[in-house]
Amino acid sequence: MQTLDEIIKSRRDTRHFTNDAVPDAVIEKALQAGHWAPSVGLTEATRYYLIKSAEVKKAIKELFLEYDKKAAKSTDDESQKEQYQNLKLEAIEDAPLGLVICYDRSVLNHFTIGTVGSNEAIKFSAVCAAQNIWLSLTEQGYSMGWVSILNYYEFKKILGLPEYIEPLGYFCVGKPATNYDNQPMLQQLHWKQKSEAPCITEINELSAIDKKQTEVKAVAKSNAAFSITALQHKIDQKTKPTGSLGVLEKIALQIGTVFQTLEPKITKPHIVVFAADHGIAQHGVSAYPQDVTRQMLTNFLEGGAAINVFCKQNNIALSIVDAGVNYDFPSNTALISAKIDKGTHSFLNGPAMSKKQMELCFTKGAEIVTNLAKQGSNCVGFGEMGIGNTATASVLMSMLCNFSIEDCVGRGTGVNDEKLQFKIDILRKAIANYDGEKDLDSYLTYFGGFEILQMAGGMLEAYHQNMIFLVDGFICSVAFLVAYKKNPEILKNAIFSHQSAEKAHKKLLGYLNVSAVLQLDLRLGEGTGCALVFPIIESAVAFLNDMASFESAGVSEK
Repeated sequence: MQTLDEIIKSRRDTRHFTNDAVPDAVIEKALQAGHWAPSVGLTEATRYYLIKSAEVKKAIKELFLEYDKKAAKSTDDESQKEQYQNLKLEAIEDAPLGLVICYDRSVLNHFTIGTVGSNEAIKFSAVCAAQNIWLSLTEQGYSMGWVSILNYYEFKKILGLPEYIEPLGYFCVGKPATNYDNQPMLQQLHWKQKSEAPCITEINELSAIDKKQTEVKAVAKSNAAFSITALQHKIDQKTKPTGSLGVLEKIALQIGTVFQTLEPKITKPHIVVFAADHGIAQHGVSAYPQDVTRQMLTNFLEGGAAINVFCKQNNIALSIVDAGVNYDFPSNTALISAKIDKGTHSFLNGPAMSKKQMELCFTKGAEIVTNLAKQGSNCVGFGEMGIGNTATASVLMSMLCNFSIEDCVGRGTGVNDEKLQFKIDILRKAIANYDGEKDLDSYLTYFGGFEILQMAGGMLEAYHQNMIFLVDGFICSVAFLVAYKKNPEILKNAIFSHQSAEKAHKKLLGYLNVSAVLQLDLRLGEGTGCALVFPIIESAVAFLNDMASFESAGVSEK
């Protein structure tokens, strides 16, 4: 009998199998080993599904091939791309047995020891089970291969898994046809060398943690009879020279018109930050790595970002939406889950998303705003976060406005001159590679971003819900552009909070023939411009409702 060390060392991520069937006794023993794995809080949340059907295997194989193409396009190194395409990364149809290892999130509906800090602990338990299964199979002369290059949304649909069941991936099980020269297959094929020893760091110092909390307050609601002539007369009759409050008067007229009242009130103002990752970021168009999207969402949820500070300052409720971040967030966070996928594909050589995903973005964005309206909010601001989304926004602006890409590209997160030119070149190449239909939905499918399209869907719904909505900077303005192309009437409900430092933003505002309220050289995103402009909006409402008229104050008009 092999020692435990020998079994661990000989365990392989197997991609080549014989035709031998896996005896029931073998898989039963392996799954029992998985059951013996550590389970946080004794939740026993790990679930197993066996796949023997050729039809099901074929469908899963097709899902893999679709995402395998996405993976191949993630590198610009042609030799590496060729090497990758020659790798055998799955054996879905070759292996005699398929195994899906999942974890059941519904166990978190009840108090579970060990999950207070992170609900992902149940996922980690499932991973421990997977390792036990692997080791048991290895000891019995069998093996397993982990397939994770899948569209998990479609994967769950194929298997008919309920929403609360989350798969780790698909595992191919069988008798190995090779021992890969007693080394990992990728090392054998010279893809990468496995290090000889683990990476170990000893921590001897405490790191300071500063967590901030958000507070939200709401404003009362009221309605009154309305006439636009009467509204303009009311504004003009305030104790001031006509037009002397400038933009405030325009905002007051707009808000009163939208709400159809002479005494408008902003009730339960809300800012929603939509976040997603972008495949184009893989080509180095941003100054920051993609994982910053995930890191910043955690910062939002902990109350430490600029948008948290400004929302707290101005008593604005804040919601954070995972529209498509390349990360599985714990389900116990205050995050709104509207994930379409774990980031878009790179649009350098192919579409960013499927048409179904594009349509789902508009549906998800609309649902979020509908829920806010049901809660009594009549004013919503839109913000965004996503490494690489200025590149996506720039291409959408270029395609939808027929501007050159040079006129639409800015520094985004702060790239230098060399990186800016590189960004322009990459995006110009992406546009040149496009050979699809020249209609709006085709452009959105090919070049879109999940958070941008969800914001567009939310803006369209805000119009239908008769809400005032605030547009943040460049990226949010591109989302507005998308929505505007679908329904120009939404312009009546939109307030553009600020003109950002991105040069393309000024050009886009000019194209839309609108003016921003503020010009502060912002280029942060997050909806910060919406939060900063909100006190001005409140001032417009306040003067309209509370300022004396010439008649009530006994002041002569002229």
